[in-house]
Amino acid sequence: MTALIQHAIDAVSLGSLYALLALGVAMIFGIMNLLNFAYGELIMIGAYSLYVSRDLPWPVQLAVCLIVVIAASLAMDRLAFRPFRGASAPVLLVTSFALSFALQSLATVIFGSRAKGVSLPSFFDESITIGSVSFSSLNLVTVVLVIVLVGGLATFLRQTTVGVQMRAAAENFTTARLVGVKADRVIAVAFALSGFSAAVAAILIVAQRGTATPTLGVSPVLIAFVATIIGGLGSLYGAAFGGMLLGVLTVVLQVVLPDSLAPYREAFLYAGVIVVLLARPQGLVVVKALFERV
Repeated sequence: MTALIQHAIDAVSLGSLYALLALGVAMIFGIMNLLNFAYGELIMIGAYSLYVSRDLPWPVQLAVCLIVVIAASLAMDRLAFRPFRGASAPVLLVTSFALSFALQSLATVIFGSRAKGVSLPSFFDESITIGSVSFSSLNLVTVVLVIVLVGGLATFLRQTTVGVQMRAAAENFTTARLVGVKADRVIAVAFALSGFSAAVAAILIVAQRGTATPTLGVSPVLIAFVATIIGGLGSLYGAAFGGMLLGVLTVVLQVVLPDSLAPYREAFLYAGVIVVLLARPQGLVVVKALFERV
């Protein structure tokens, strides 16, 4: 029973991180119909901002990460995507690919290809024991942060003027503009929220790995895309559900697969994803618009 509870905690923690990654991708897709491959580089930028500010007090270090990544996300919108407003989805997709590789190359030039060690507050590494079950404080922080962020996002979209405008733009961008919604403002807010989620994800990932590399964001962004797609591109709840499901399945496969097959865990996982998409190409959760019922 103890082992089962331990695995359940690991699954919820990993699923929460994946859900956070998926929400950052789904936010931009809902407004622009853009799967932003450069989202992973926002996580990479956050990791390097933690490395550069490593000698500062940890509250300042975390604040620097949030500010830098949100600013980078807004700059990404203004410099890379705004000139292509109204372009087709393939054009935007190619733009995001180009931006992703450009930022990776820039990071390699500035910091080199070798991993840089990053230290974060010691409480991330502390262990919490309840009865016979022990888990890291990082697991608890991850779950609590995701719950708070999802709740805050839902409140923002329901209760604020900009949130309502974002919901309207996600349902019908053209009509929303005709009734006075400012397109650039709505898209900028979406990029800012996406950048915020990327910064939080960067903090959690660096707390796990302890390093920053130019390719740090590659794996997270692929996970985010898969989670968003299997959850349903039309729903924030679907993106979060897809991320949680992906995290839970990852831990389950890690537990049930024999040692001889453990190295092929990712192959089994994504084979399962393919089966899900073959059976339900529209994803597991489908609504009319990204922010409907949020």
